[in-house]
Amino acid sequence: MSPPRETRCLVVGATGYIGGRLMPELLAAGHRVRCLVRSPDKLRAHGWVDRVDAVLGDVLDPGAVERALRDVDVAYYLVHSIGGGPDFEARDRRAARIFGTRARDAGVRRIVYLGGLTPAGVPERELSPHLRSRTEVGRLLLASGVPTAVLRAAVVIGSGSASFEMLRHLTERLPAMVTPSWVRTRVQPIAIADVLRLLVGCDRLPDDVSRPFDIGGPDVVTYEEMMRRYARQAGLARRLIVPVPVLTPRLSSLWVGLVTPVPGPLARPLVESLRHEVVCHERDIERYVPRPAGGPVGLDAAIGAALAAVGPARGPAEHAARPADAMPSDPGWAGASRYVDARERIVDASPQALWRVIEAIGGDTGWYSAPLAWTVRGWLDRLFGGAGGRRGRPHPTRLARGDPVDFWRVDALERGRLLRLRAELRLPGDAWLELRVDRDPQGRTRYRQRALFLPHGLLGHAYWWSISPFHAWVFGGMVRTIASRAEGESGAGRTLPSLRPARERM
Repeated sequence: MSPPRETRCLVVGATGYIGGRLMPELLAAGHRVRCLVRSPDKLRAHGWVDRVDAVLGDVLDPGAVERALRDVDVAYYLVHSIGGGPDFEARDRRAARIFGTRARDAGVRRIVYLGGLTPAGVPERELSPHLRSRTEVGRLLLASGVPTAVLRAAVVIGSGSASFEMLRHLTERLPAMVTPSWVRTRVQPIAIADVLRLLVGCDRLPDDVSRPFDIGGPDVVTYEEMMRRYARQAGLARRLIVPVPVLTPRLSSLWVGLVTPVPGPLARPLVESLRHEVVCHERDIERYVPRPAGGPVGLDAAIGAALAAVGPARGPAEHAARPADAMPSDPGWAGASRYVDARERIVDASPQALWRVIEAIGGDTGWYSAPLAWTVRGWLDRLFGGAGGRRGRPHPTRLARGDPVDFWRVDALERGRLLRLRAELRLPGDAWLELRVDRDPQGRTRYRQRALFLPHGLLGHAYWWSISPFHAWVFGGMVRTIASRAEGESGAGRTLPSLRPARERM
């Protein structure tokens, strides 16, 4: 008996929020995967790009859709034109008709579409244009003649999701807020991990199943409660939320656009979709895609997973991507607020000499610039119960991951290339200092330095802006001194003289 043939999948929308996370899940399930993309450049940022077939084209191009669907078993349709101008409903309608017709002609076994959860008992004409369009697309695909599973979700919780980013930034930036009345609307959020699990599981649906399915997590909450629970998970103070009835969806979207980085054309349909209660009225999908052993991911765990996806970008050896993590294809406004002071300099020295200077940082060597500033910052930290500058370092010239370095700790170490320190100061946020050695395209030694700060709440943003005027003195001076000392370093193992005042050695 011959082994079963692997499932051949097409993903339309592979560079979007859901699609970019679904692709590696399908590959991990053992499927052959193809995608239809308008811009192949967006694929290059993904680690799975060499494991998939890519067809260049637009979903509105019948020829490109036909080529992409050839020999496909399951087609995932993950595109919509939210925030795409006044005629987005017509474009979505046309694209769905093209896709359904070509999928039927190609003999596709199943279409899987992720739409929006709609309120019960509300006429379609009264829905927001965004929800109305997503409902119509699902209906057109169901009418295509190809067995179709339409998964309908409300708010998806995961770093990069537009709904989650709106929640994140509203809660982080406003300790007190006057809000529209829709914050009292009940919603049923779902973790991105559960969305992907259900999408992948739809390839096993019987051929005679063609219908919509409501999908959601175990919690039914108001948007206000989501903000409060986000604040708890993020370690923020309790938020003061005062709903008022006078803010229209248009005014609400302008308010969201002002407070958060979510673009106004995207914020408006999201806000309009929150006018009505959106909760699941059935869980029939569980008859076909079994619940995981621990059940669906709860709201607090989903928020916690999304919050864990912050900090400096990590290399493959340090970090395995999870569904809730930010991805390179996410829009620039997605992810946690992050401030960066980035500097670089060409150094007339060998990479080895530059690395010796970097690895000797802290302790008796000091911080290569503004010793008074580092001293004052250390004493302030000690005043508030922090580590201050008293810890020094365990070895004068070599470091290992986890070593303390004054009020920092080694977070990552690639000897000869990268030293990343995480601050253990009392801060309204998380901070890292990253020092790198590499070569530029001309083969010259290059020193790159980044200070990164992830603010916690409004106080974190205020802290960054209060100290940023001093960055040229502190971080700029560090770059200049490290470069000049590497250029003056004449031999490996040479002891570097201290830049710290004698009274501060501990």
